[in-house]
Order: sequence, then C-alpha cells, then structure tokens
Amino acid sequence: MKRPVRVAFLLLALGFGAWAVAGQWDEIRAGFAELSWQALVLSLVAVVAALCGGMMTWRALLADLGSPLPFRSAAKVFFVGQLGKYIPGSLWPVLAQMEMGRELGVPRSRSAAAFFLTMPVQLGSGLVISGVTLLAALPGSAVPYAWIFLLIPVLAVVFEPRVINAVLGFGLRKLKREPLERPLTRRGMLTALGWALLGWTAYGLHLAAIIHALGPSGVSVVLFSIGAFALSWCLGIMTFVVPAGAGVREVAMVAVLAPVLDRGSAIAVALCSRIMIIIGDLVCAGFAGLAARRVTAPRGDAARGKAV
Repeated sequence: MKRPVRVAFLLLALGFGAWAVAGQWDEIRAGFAELSWQALVLSLVAVVAALCGGMMTWRALLADLGSPLPFRSAAKVFFVGQLGKYIPGSLWPVLAQMEMGRELGVPRSRSAAAFFLTMPVQLGSGLVISGVTLLAALPGSAVPYAWIFLLIPVLAVVFEPRVINAVLGFGLRKLKREPLERPLTRRGMLTALGWALLGWTAYGLHLAAIIHALGPSGVSVVLFSIGAFALSWCLGIMTFVVPAGAGVREVAMVAVLAPVLDRGSAIAVALCSRIMIIIGDLVCAGFAGLAARRVTAPRGDAARGKAV
C-alpha cells in the first residue's frame, strides 16, 4: 500500500470514527462522568487485551494457511487494517490487510481467507462462551435469544477443516484464483478458537469494569458481562452494512443487560463500552505501527550503510 493511499485510508477511518463519537457526545459524556479513573483504566487494559486476542486469532489462521508473521508485523497489518471498519462498507479492513500483507510476502488470497475465516471463528466461539456464561450467571437471561444459539451446530460443522478447505477451494475456483498452497488444519483451527475465547473473556472483563462502576458487582456479574458482550457482538455482527456494527451492537447490549441494569444505566454502559473500544483500536494501531517501524528502521540503515 503506497504511502499517500495509506495516509488517506487512515484519515478517512479516523474521520468516520470521530463522527460516530460526536453524534452521541452528550450521552457519552454523561456516561463517563459516572466512571472512576480506575474503572476507565481497567476497562481500557481489558479492551487492548481483547483486541490482541482477536489479532492472535487471525494470526493463527494466517500461519496455518502458510504465512506465519512475526508478532509486530502481524499486529501492524491487523490493527491498522481494522481501522477500515469505521468506513461505511464491509470490505475496507480486508482490502487494507491484503495490501499491507502483500508487502510482507503474504498472497492476497491467503490474507482474504484468514480475514473471512476469523469472523465465523469469533461468531462460533462467542455463541459458545455467551451460552455457557449466561447460563451460569443468570439462566433466564439467554432465553429470549435462544434462536441464535441454533447456529452453534452449523458452525461446529463449518469448523471441520475438510469442510472449510472445500468451501475455500470452491470460492477460489469461482473467482478464478489459484488454490491455497496449504489447507487449514485442525490444530490451527483449535489454536484460533483458543485465542478467540481468551479475547471474549477480556471483553467481558472490560464490560464488567464499567458495570461495576455503575452498580452491581461480583463473580456472577463478571460471568454475565462476558456472556452479555459476546452475545451482543454476535447479534450486531449480523448487520454487515453498518460501519463496525455502529448502533446495532449497542442496541443489542442494552437489551441483553436488561436483567441487571435499568435502561438508562444500560445505555450508559453500552456507549462507554463503544468509546473504550474505539480508543483501544486507536491505541493498538498506534503502538503496532510504531513497533513495526522500530523493527524495520535499523534494517534500512544497515542497508544504506552496506550500499555506501
């Protein structure tokens, strides 16, 4: 990805992200006013950990398909590319990751496969962990959403590597692209699922920190928070046309939080969660870009010295 294009992409993504925040600024400010700085710090740390879990899920799939990337390089491609989710349309993140990955020797088809595989992995693991944690914390809270858990058996079949590889092969043939050099393995899929589950746990801790500052606390609330966040994400991700699920996930979260919070508090929690995730995206993208630059800069200096 050429530098002017990358700069334009980043400015556009940041602009849409700022617009999403500005549109609900009064409600957001009111919600943050009720949070202590300790809650904000804990929430942000948990968000960063959760985002890293998502990155490691994608990295595990990409490595299993034949393109293992060093942690810093993978972080830069993933986190900077993920800023594209704030731009209207669903393809900006994958296009950015394909172009940035190509600079590191990752074929575009492999980047696209890892990107599109990450979503069902997160969806399936999110449904599983939300079902388990909501059942353990507050059994009746999952009843209104029982229909979505019917997807779990379907996704369990999809997670079988032979099925995934056949679907990927069919899609690449239809697009007249070369087949993947390496098929996905069961070990790679389990590794990705493990990272995804850790990511959901961190997201739940992020939500629990906010809820604790506004009202209830305890182990059951932590378990409920893990399930509530994962379930609201799974509900929101089904609306692909909305940038980063803007609005949809918050509406779903308000509904899911109803058993433990009144409507006003639930709206405040959902909005605060949204902003913390936006901040986390920016923090991760910024640190990943700086870390990757520190790695590549000495090589460039060495190359210039050698040429002299």
